[in-house]
Amino acid sequence: MIPIEKYRDSLAAYWQVGFHDNINEIKEILLGDAHAYVFFARHYGDLHSYVRAKRRLKEAEALRLFHQIVAAVIHCHDNGIVLRGLKLRMFVFKDSDKTELKLEGLEDAYVLEDEEDDRLADKQGCPAYVSPEILQVNQPYSGKAADVWSLGVILYTMLIGRYPFHDVEPSALFGKIRRGQYSIPDTISSRAKCLIRSLLRRDPEERLSAHEIPPHPWLRTGSGSWGWLAGSGVGSTNSVSGRSHTKGSSHADHNADQTVPNIKLDEDESFFS
Repeated sequence: MIPIEKYRDSLAAYWQVGFHDNINEIKEILLGDAHAYVFFARHYGDLHSYVRAKRRLKEAEALRLFHQIVAAVIHCHDNGIVLRGLKLRMFVFKDSDKTELKLEGLEDAYVLEDEEDDRLADKQGCPAYVSPEILQVNQPYSGKAADVWSLGVILYTMLIGRYPFHDVEPSALFGKIRRGQYSIPDTISSRAKCLIRSLLRRDPEERLSAHEIPPHPWLRTGSGSWGWLAGSGVGSTNSVSGRSHTKGSSHADHNADQTVPNIKLDEDESFFS
């Protein structure tokens, strides 16, 4: 339910991104006098709750689900959408068997005015997933690179069963993130470790782009299903140039955990301690 005067801006990302198997699709919109009522297909629980219940996922299952997460992010980036605030909870299951995922919402996404310029100046993101460059004062940052950092946090949490950066005090948490202070236990394969490290690089220019994730050896070992990426620029590096953006099409107050750095960690976001 969205105030009628705001629903076009709130749904702009959905219309720009178009259809994708791993992105939630609007089924119907009913316009009332004061509100727009937006209907989506049902889902079968979110990934955050699923990982919480299982504590951590085996690599084969995590690989299959992470494929779908990356596919959704690539499609958004290719269509001029920076997701911001990526986290486990943003992905929900399409089926009761918990094998197919979709990105649940785009309300907090940013629609780029210039698809070649993804620099942002606002400070949005869930504390445990936020990238180091977002914490720099008065510095624009690459929205796509920040999304990739969040993907690294998602993958780490799925495989290890806890966040790579965690502290009950926000200032201590952000200090660990700025320093890139995390460790990877030996419970996962060397290829999985390599991918995590490639995503959680402090310097955004040294991180993989979303397009460079699928060819990674860890993902290639579990699936040959990336043929649809042929000709789409896999392995290319997107340059970051142009003007800084200071506002987007989403609601800044959509979620209390979407503001950085003045944030309070709630119990539900810190269960991986």
